[in-house]
Amino acid sequence: MAAISLFDGHCDTLMQIGMNGGGLRRREGHLDLARTRPLARYAQFFAIFGAAEDLPPGRTLPAGRLWPVFLEQHRLFRREMACNGDWILPCRSGAEAWAAFSAHKSAAFLSVEGAELLDCDLEKLERAHRMGVRAVNLTWNHANALSGSNAEEPERGLSPLGRSFVVRLGELGMLADLSHLSDPGFRDVAEMSQKPLFASHSNARAVFFHPRNLTDAQFTAIIDSNGVAGLNLYANFLGERPDADTVIAHLEHFWSLGGEKHVALGGDWDGCSALPAGFQGIQDMERLYDRLLQRNYGTSLLDDLFFNNLMRVVSEVCTM
Repeated sequence: MAAISLFDGHCDTLMQIGMNGGGLRRREGHLDLARTRPLARYAQFFAIFGAAEDLPPGRTLPAGRLWPVFLEQHRLFRREMACNGDWILPCRSGAEAWAAFSAHKSAAFLSVEGAELLDCDLEKLERAHRMGVRAVNLTWNHANALSGSNAEEPERGLSPLGRSFVVRLGELGMLADLSHLSDPGFRDVAEMSQKPLFASHSNARAVFFHPRNLTDAQFTAIIDSNGVAGLNLYANFLGERPDADTVIAHLEHFWSLGGEKHVALGGDWDGCSALPAGFQGIQDMERLYDRLLQRNYGTSLLDDLFFNNLMRVVSEVCTM
């Protein structure tokens, strides 16, 4: 089988390198550049992430302030891009990604998982944009000044500041990432946003009921906006004792809703404690592609899933 192209919407590899050392080129865990090098094209959203409970013992930050964590991980990202510039380039737009591919290199995009890392501050959002960030989860699991999350204050939607954040994200050419957001928050964004909706790593709630997964109505809103949802490989969001067939069940449900152009991959690599049976890391995406071919799905559909759908949305939104 010819090498596949892959654009994955979410990994927490930067956090793991920051906590445990090592580098992006070769490492333990779910993802490194050596394993993605054989791909025909590879693009990845690298999340900047860290919660107060992840800080080393004895380290404290001002109450409610995680901006220093953002700055640390951004420095780590720049270091890794400099060390691995022969294999991967930092990118801010679809055009820059295509230039990287033309140079036989991979494309690295930056996201922020939880606006609390920007102190929910519009000026810091604008600074993050200048520093290369192109997607921001409005919340992680914790509620914040923008909205409730799926796990904390799930009944609360966007605050006035949250609405201002969504507007500014659109103006800056950044994706408002809806994974982890409360259901009312998702509805609020869907009603007000003029941009394609993006849920970087979320599965189908109709297949496995979990508040982190998308309802059919939410996924339909993503379709209607010409947006995209990235399938999450975290076992806890897939089902009981999940395997490759469980992953495919989520895909098939999204496809049954008319989502052929609106599903991508968002593996949650290095951010989850358990993958489905038969999966050890990003290298197993080629095996998933082959498994879907064996089920008589065509290469056009699979190429959309693995690369084209997310590339389309990034190219439309991230133009600055």
